[in-house]
Amino acid sequence: MQKIIILDFGSQTTQLIGRRVRELDTFCEIMPYNKFPKDDPDVIGVILSGSPYSVHDPEAFKVDLSQFVGRLPVLGICYGAQFISHTLGGKVEKADSREYGRANLQTVDVTNPLFRGFEQNSQVWMSHGDTITAIPEGFEVIGSTKDVQNAAFWCSPDKVQSSNLKVPLELRSLSKRESSKGIWAVQFHPEVYHTLQGKQLLKNFVVDICGSKQDWSAASFVDTTVAELKAQLGNDRVILGLSGGVDSSVAAVLLNKAIGQRLTCIFVDHGMLRKNEFQQVMDDYKVLGLNVIGVDASEKFFGDLAGVTDPEQKRKIIGRDFVEVFNAEARKITDAKWLAQGTIYPDRIESLNITGKVIKSHHNVGGLPEEMHLQLCEPLKWLFKDEVRRVGRQMGMPEHLITRHPFPGPGLAVRILGDITPEKVRILQDADDIFIRGLREYVDTDGETLYNKVWQAGAILLSTVRSVGVMGDERTYEHPVALRAVTSTDAMTADWAHLPYDFMAKVSNEIINKVRGVNRVCYDISSKPPATIEWE
Repeated sequence: MQKIIILDFGSQTTQLIGRRVRELDTFCEIMPYNKFPKDDPDVIGVILSGSPYSVHDPEAFKVDLSQFVGRLPVLGICYGAQFISHTLGGKVEKADSREYGRANLQTVDVTNPLFRGFEQNSQVWMSHGDTITAIPEGFEVIGSTKDVQNAAFWCSPDKVQSSNLKVPLELRSLSKRESSKGIWAVQFHPEVYHTLQGKQLLKNFVVDICGSKQDWSAASFVDTTVAELKAQLGNDRVILGLSGGVDSSVAAVLLNKAIGQRLTCIFVDHGMLRKNEFQQVMDDYKVLGLNVIGVDASEKFFGDLAGVTDPEQKRKIIGRDFVEVFNAEARKITDAKWLAQGTIYPDRIESLNITGKVIKSHHNVGGLPEEMHLQLCEPLKWLFKDEVRRVGRQMGMPEHLITRHPFPGPGLAVRILGDITPEKVRILQDADDIFIRGLREYVDTDGETLYNKVWQAGAILLSTVRSVGVMGDERTYEHPVALRAVTSTDAMTADWAHLPYDFMAKVSNEIINKVRGVNRVCYDISSKPPATIEWE
């Protein structure tokens, strides 16, 4: 299968490059900068990402360009462009002032394959402290802004072959040996939303220059993956831990299509799900024809969490108890040989940085408990979240399951500040239920529900705080509830959702009137960063 390789030099937007390429119905892999797959015949092009480093930093990441320059089309973005220039004889220097934010390509060569369909003065997004003051011999400038002369440049395939190009000897010999391809470089970020024609640029590179057939689709993924699962699993039995979320649910339906009732799903209720969620999810899975075992372990979780207030300790207790409950149930299925997980591509990328050090642990990444003696099956490991949803729709899954907001594994435990009790969970479940139902029912002026416009939403109980209020003629001294709703594309960054005032007024009034124990409602207007989406 054709693929684009994105070499990651540590940029925060590397995942966005991958998402944009996938949106062009083209498969791609994000690889550490030093892990280019030299012997993969399916690679049709290479993209070098941005980086937090300067090319002059002693610890800056470097790649051997001779692995692909001259035989594959190459696109360098930001640091990638600077690295190409620096390595091939150009000059990269610290800019007089950091070039960050919107800029316009005042001159752009629309005859160049990378800029076909572009308009003059098209807005792009800059984010760099160094700038390219001289490009290598044999390259030509194809785009400039007011402040950045070498905003985009390229070396044509014939000049890559030329002996006049001052590149390392091994690159020249490679170019003569194999069919030569061009090199393109841009100092701006085409993958971000603020580069208005960024998608056109990436389409020009991926489709027109690299020759993608654009055959990566939800339908092809389902057909290919089901066939691969049948071959991989044979007649073996598989166990899958369900959460009710879209990732594990789509993984379950895929496996069910491949092996049917040889899949056993386990859904653990730790007592901190949303209101009535355990039964609703079990009913959904029954409709989907899945073989599901539901386990109510809420008493154990509440007992082990009693008196615990530290957020990290809560997470550790819930994680430990979940593994214990899940393993106890899984051991009853004595002939199981595989454990399936709903791991998706961002889980794997975020769990290891490009030096191999863990920067974020994830419940779906990190191996299996040794005592389980099971092999790991991850049918969604190459997909982004939006692709998982497209696959779910392709398989005919209910829309409310596909569009379900992300929900933390520890559930409402990390949305209750302070210790956890069944009564506090009841209060938060009631408040959260009013908020989420309201989002689902409110249709905005464009005909879309607020729920579908929001990436993630929920209520937070400030149980360590009490506020004075008045209900009827009586003084109250009860808890505040904070509402949180954010917009995002991948949860790496998020902004607070600008919900309509009439909606907020209605929800606030309903929570205060109907939820015993709450007398004040607040709305969280923090972005990520600096805040996180969850409060704990």
